[in-house]
Amino acid sequence: MEADYVVVGAGSGGCAMAYRLAEAGKSVIVIEHGGTDAGPFIQMPGALSYPMNMSLYDWGFRSEPEPNLNNRQLATPRGKVIGGSSSINGMVFVRGHAKDFDHWAEAGASGWSYADVLPYYRRMETWHGGNGAASEFRGNSGPLHVSRGPRKNPLFHAFVEAGRQAGYEVTEDYNGEKQEGFGPFEATIHKGQRWSAANAYLKPALKRENCTLVRAFARKVVIREGRAVGVEVERSGRVEVITARAEVVLAASSINTPKLLMLSGIGPAAHLAEHGIGVLADRKGVGANLQDHLEIYMQFASKQPITLYKYWNLWGKAFVGAQWLFTRTGLGASNQFESCAFIRSDKGVDYPDIQYHFLPIAVRYDGKAAAEGHGFQAHTGPMRSKSRGAVTLRSADPREAPVIRFNYMSHPDDWEEFRKCVRLTREIFAQEAFEPFVKHEIQPGQGVESDEKIDAFIREHAESAYHPCGTAKMGRRDDPMAVVDPECRVIGIEGLRVADSSIFPRITNGNLNAPSIMVGEKAADHVLGRGMLAPANSEPWNSPRWKTAQR
Repeated sequence: MEADYVVVGAGSGGCAMAYRLAEAGKSVIVIEHGGTDAGPFIQMPGALSYPMNMSLYDWGFRSEPEPNLNNRQLATPRGKVIGGSSSINGMVFVRGHAKDFDHWAEAGASGWSYADVLPYYRRMETWHGGNGAASEFRGNSGPLHVSRGPRKNPLFHAFVEAGRQAGYEVTEDYNGEKQEGFGPFEATIHKGQRWSAANAYLKPALKRENCTLVRAFARKVVIREGRAVGVEVERSGRVEVITARAEVVLAASSINTPKLLMLSGIGPAAHLAEHGIGVLADRKGVGANLQDHLEIYMQFASKQPITLYKYWNLWGKAFVGAQWLFTRTGLGASNQFESCAFIRSDKGVDYPDIQYHFLPIAVRYDGKAAAEGHGFQAHTGPMRSKSRGAVTLRSADPREAPVIRFNYMSHPDDWEEFRKCVRLTREIFAQEAFEPFVKHEIQPGQGVESDEKIDAFIREHAESAYHPCGTAKMGRRDDPMAVVDPECRVIGIEGLRVADSSIFPRITNGNLNAPSIMVGEKAADHVLGRGMLAPANSEPWNSPRWKTAQR
């Protein structure tokens, strides 16, 4: 089999890449190890806790024991299905803050400043929020539908009002001009259905004759005389090579992309030699710079029986499921994350560094233990941890999962930032707006006040927000830690690019699905050798008081 372009991974970046290359008339083969996304567990937004805990749809990675988190091994779900992690995630849509991308550009990813990426965010979306009209910040004709939940539960409004009462900004659109503040959350949900990268990009692309999906397990990139010429895959028990006439694009996730690069001879020379892999390009940044968002769930018992707990039983779930199956409406049509906030932890912090997901039930991501009956929770954590981890090879066997070490909480600033999250959150839930609803704090719990007790709670209860990135950093070609240049080309090998969250020089604010899709969109224009979309000159809002005030 051969095509102009071979894309490895039908996830957020890969689907967008396939769509744009096929649209431009190029022949594309997309290699995906996972299978179909048909069925209610993926397509029903309200069922989001199921697919990420199903081995059918998830690679099932776990971190190594994390020394600063009581040696716990944390789940690291990655989608093994068409749509990749956009088919198993929480569907939350956050572009990142303008300053995140300006930082990328300053760090060596020239051409990736906010002015450069905003046109791609506009191109990729059809926005149904606000009055749904396109603005200088929002798009209205892209493949990816972005909508807002109905926010019928009074708790969603109480959360935003409490933020206002505590002195924080309120924002009508955190993905538009002003991220900072409390306001409505956005999601990749369309007509009551999960609008994954598979639904938005891959399925329309596959309707074209020049785009093909191949179910196979990618083993390595085939490189001849310094040039990528194809991908070695295992399919139905046979090993074969799928040939790329022009280029190979890796979009296999921030866990599998560095693994494939190393198996192909691209990575830190000493580490490859340990596993008997011949070195074709000595890039010590491959697998390094691993970042993630860590979060805790602050849970409160509810005075009123208005939370989703009333559906947390067999009959309730059956009712919600049936209503969704027949009408695509009701609670099943929402991810239940309908209010959020982005705030600054302190004066002198120039843009938000704490995020809140508000949820009208007290429950864990894995769907276990609805705490104590009626309750609600805020997921919160720092956005820009200074801790860095790595993805390395366990062996030269492609079938073995890589070694994932996040080194969570390994920087002293992380502890200080997390304690602030706990204390600022308590203050928000103590506002008048929550007086009718807050009965008491479930966790961390009333007795957890001192730094020591808060730290102990974090060690035992912090969970990944599932936002791994950074393991094939984009930067200047002379940066020894950069893996790809600002056109997403792997440095030292011809005909090979990366188009997923691996290339983020630094983690962005909030959830990573939107920036991962944007990377696929923009990288496609680099691959096609087109001029880039003209930079935007829209001015994003920044707090005029950031130097002197926390809010």
